[in-house]
Amino acid sequence: MEASREIQEKLAFEDRDALRAASGPQGNHFKVLGEHIGVDIAQRGNQLTLKGEREAVRVAKRTLEQIYLVAQGGGQVDEGDMVRAASWNRRDPGARADRLNEESIYLAKRKKTIVAKTPTQKAYLSALRKSSVVFGIGPAGTGKTYLAMAMAVSALKAHRVRRIVLTRPAVEAGEKLGYLPGSITEKVNPYLRPLYDALHDMLDVEEVDRLLSQDIVEVAPLAFMRGRTLNESFVILDEAQNTTVEQMKMFLTRLGEHSQAVITGDVTQTDLPRATTSGLVHAERVLSSVEGIEFVRFASSDVLRHSLVQKIVQAYEKDAQKKPVSSGKKKK
Repeated sequence: MEASREIQEKLAFEDRDALRAASGPQGNHFKVLGEHIGVDIAQRGNQLTLKGEREAVRVAKRTLEQIYLVAQGGGQVDEGDMVRAASWNRRDPGARADRLNEESIYLAKRKKTIVAKTPTQKAYLSALRKSSVVFGIGPAGTGKTYLAMAMAVSALKAHRVRRIVLTRPAVEAGEKLGYLPGSITEKVNPYLRPLYDALHDMLDVEEVDRLLSQDIVEVAPLAFMRGRTLNESFVILDEAQNTTVEQMKMFLTRLGEHSQAVITGDVTQTDLPRATTSGLVHAERVLSSVEGIEFVRFASSDVLRHSLVQKIVQAYEKDAQKKPVSSGKKKK
């Protein structure tokens, strides 16, 4: 009779608070992980017992070690994080918990750790750490702008840059700024709201207000970048698919000494006039071989919003791949 491949392994964790945070309410996180990969996870105090097939136990062990370190660093985890981390560890047998700092951003002010939750996010963080210009291209909800903002805040707090500049083209909904009511700040705020939202998620309201009032953090429409040189700055251009070729070139040539630029966008959601070439599409074609510039492409599988968002993105992608069907001759 063939011997069972089932094994048992024990894990002990010193920080009970971190273990409690990692396990979730009534240990639901561990339960979801166990059901997802077919491992029985039993907890007694600060010790976990894993029981299952060898490969599944290996994946569970590495996933639990990683999630524990995230919780220990102040990061928040949920059931989805458990499943994504397990899937990641299945695909990448070399993933190790001691490489977590390469896959996360720690924001000391909030005692919050922002962790790469997909292999693409991991590659994105790696690119952000080593390249002066990084393009994050892909559908909404994949964390392109959020991770760039987290890296910008981290760089500012570590004094690697003196300021953060956030910008995006204001072309949505076909409205021109001149026709909107209010001051220039009130005019552009609706376009820049997603950037403010990310900023407030990472810093206290009082600190955001202080940084904005002192121009340490600047939020402005892309048109305001013309003629400037941005030194010692972390610059984020969001919704870059709505730039023209000329605007993209203008933006990229603003970069000064000791600065970094991140350009994010979704080439499938361009609001430019039909005959206008997107500056993001053009940039990927002409700059992909330039040393120091890195392109990271996200897919619908990287969407981390509501589970339906991923299905919506996939449905639109599938529809876009369909060839137009000829309706034949028109009837008289």
